[in-house]
Amino acid sequence: MTDSGRFEFTPQELDSTLALYEELKDRVGETLQDGDETKMRELLNSAIRQNAVERDVFGLNPILTGFQTAKIVVDEIGLKRDAVLAILLYPNVRSGFLTIDSVNNKFGTSVARILHGLQRVASLYTKTPVVESENFRNLLLSFAEDMRVVLIMIASRVNLMRQLRDTKFTEQRRKVAEESAYLYAPLAHKLGLYKLKSELEDLSLKYLEHDAYYLIKGKLNATKAARDTYIERFITPVRDKLSASGLKFHIKGRTKSIHSIWQKMKKQNCDFEGIYDLFAIRIIIDSPLDQEKMQCWQAYSIVTDMYQPNPKRLRDWLSVPKSNGYESLHITVLGPEKKWVEVQIRTERMDEIAERGVAAHWRYKGIKGESGLDEWLNNIRSILETSDDLQMMDQFKMDLYEDEVFVFTPKGDLFKFPKGATVLDFAYHIHSKLGNSCTGARINGRAVTFREQLRSGDQIEIITSAAQKPKQEWLNIVKTPRAKAKIRLALKETQIKEGLFAKEMIERKFKNRKIELEESAMARLVKKLGFKETSDFYKRIADGELDVNDIIDKYVEIQQRDVNSGSEVPARSAEKFSLKPTATPVADTDDVLVIDRNLKGIDYQLARCCNPIYGDDVFGFVTVNGGIKIHRTDCPNAAEMRKRFGYRIVKAKWSGKGGSLYQITLRVIGNDDIGIVNNLTSIISKDEKLVLRSISINSNDGLFSGNMVVMLDDASRLEALIKKLKAVKGVKNVVRI
Repeated sequence: MTDSGRFEFTPQELDSTLALYEELKDRVGETLQDGDETKMRELLNSAIRQNAVERDVFGLNPILTGFQTAKIVVDEIGLKRDAVLAILLYPNVRSGFLTIDSVNNKFGTSVARILHGLQRVASLYTKTPVVESENFRNLLLSFAEDMRVVLIMIASRVNLMRQLRDTKFTEQRRKVAEESAYLYAPLAHKLGLYKLKSELEDLSLKYLEHDAYYLIKGKLNATKAARDTYIERFITPVRDKLSASGLKFHIKGRTKSIHSIWQKMKKQNCDFEGIYDLFAIRIIIDSPLDQEKMQCWQAYSIVTDMYQPNPKRLRDWLSVPKSNGYESLHITVLGPEKKWVEVQIRTERMDEIAERGVAAHWRYKGIKGESGLDEWLNNIRSILETSDDLQMMDQFKMDLYEDEVFVFTPKGDLFKFPKGATVLDFAYHIHSKLGNSCTGARINGRAVTFREQLRSGDQIEIITSAAQKPKQEWLNIVKTPRAKAKIRLALKETQIKEGLFAKEMIERKFKNRKIELEESAMARLVKKLGFKETSDFYKRIADGELDVNDIIDKYVEIQQRDVNSGSEVPARSAEKFSLKPTATPVADTDDVLVIDRNLKGIDYQLARCCNPIYGDDVFGFVTVNGGIKIHRTDCPNAAEMRKRFGYRIVKAKWSGKGGSLYQITLRVIGNDDIGIVNNLTSIISKDEKLVLRSISINSNDGLFSGNMVVMLDDASRLEALIKKLKAVKGVKNVVRI
């Protein structure tokens, strides 16, 4: 199947590919068109012969991984011909061997459209197997173009995570696992692909927290027999009662995922033995469409008659399905041995949607109506228009995992919002103008402010005022990305209008007082008054916080000072001239951090947990309030930050030549010899670029240990200092803390 070129199949890869080929042909054969199979085989073989196929960054065979991904897409999601052909053709398109137009001619526009979306996403991953924060916006836009692109990318990521078990590229695997946890698992969750979501979370945990994963896996294996016995004991009487009622059904016992157990252990601060709800019972009813709700509630009645239910744990997604199309009835009951057991009741149709997600939902779309997913994807574009990349990543993740509340308009129209959404969110959801002029609402006839949080079942009527205007603090009131985007847009438009008005007013005043307005002098004045942005300066004038006449007086002062300073400087000859430097040039000596997309001048703070200095390998971490803290890559907290908040980490590196002094602490341990402290301090005092801030020494049984706080300018000088201190007779170790 190969030439003598650089790419070839191993015997195992060839066997696996051929087996998957036959499997896929069997599964999607009825959807293939005449000539599809022949054209596909010819293209794959031709690409291999012409060396147009290359292994990926992990050394994986792209043709084999294509077949593996296609199998997941068919088995787990239910996609057919177009998606499978797009996946198998994609390596040829990516290598340039095949064009989108050529695919369009050979296989049709639908396959070509999917490949276009896959190509856009792949362009974001050209340098690394993990998408960088600046490309996150483009990734979501690509996803929003065609739902099948999302589904294929999720399947592709699941397959990649499966194949990375034995890779030697452990650091790249860690990054892929982090991204899978914060981006792809939430996407799978939103689209109702709960099985794939659980697998992504479990594999991420396996690669990121190896010990925790195998601890729980071992415990689950050890308790499997006892768990199976209990499940059967719980199910047997339920099965008998359901059968007696005439329902057609089957029952499954499902153990919770390792990841969800680990999350419960951390949340409840307990060990494995402290988690009691390790499994759920699923009752799946074979029901006619028009009797689904009735039969599900009938099963609910039978189960709760036998076992005491917990009313606080009832989840009714039959009456109002989730936005991803998920329908089910969840109850928690007190089973034998006083153990709480979760019971899920659903029909075969609902179970297929729960297993296969949105793809299965679309199959029933004509019967059950829109799911809200189309609207969700369309909204991504408007949300992205005014959102910062990193803010968007954080909000995107939070929004996907939030619970939903269901509220009504006065006409009875139903809308869904994340838990914690406010009246202001509701107003902006209806229309931007309604949000911009919102002063409050009547909820179920009761007057409330626009800060009021929404609760399921509320009927909401928005109250407006023509005098109302959006304010900056509104961004802290709303919960939904859509409302935040609309508020930012309104604030920007208002600021532009007010800025133009204020500028015109200043120009008119200058003209009235017959003073010429110079932009350069005005820019110096704005800077002197402490404004970083001219727009902020004009906004303060528009708000009446700055008096225009005072501004003009200060402007005149600056102009006169410029004139006087220019005329009073005496002329001097070049002989014996020496210039005393008043400031150090920033470009040559200042230590500057370049953050993320080669940005300079961004405000940042050095983290106190690891005290980075010029020359250290560092990274940036976006804090909750939007600031950036700089940490060393070997910071004690780095691993936890990458694991839990990988989406908030940005690249950072030092630029310039240094110059500032940084405070570091050295831990010194050694023999308590006479004069050793003098020997240590003399090393520092001899170097004019080092400043000793403090030293504290404790001595015990002939050994001493102490901390030295030193000011120095960069990592290379620190390294040299540590080497000198270690060379002092009697010193056993010197470490930076």
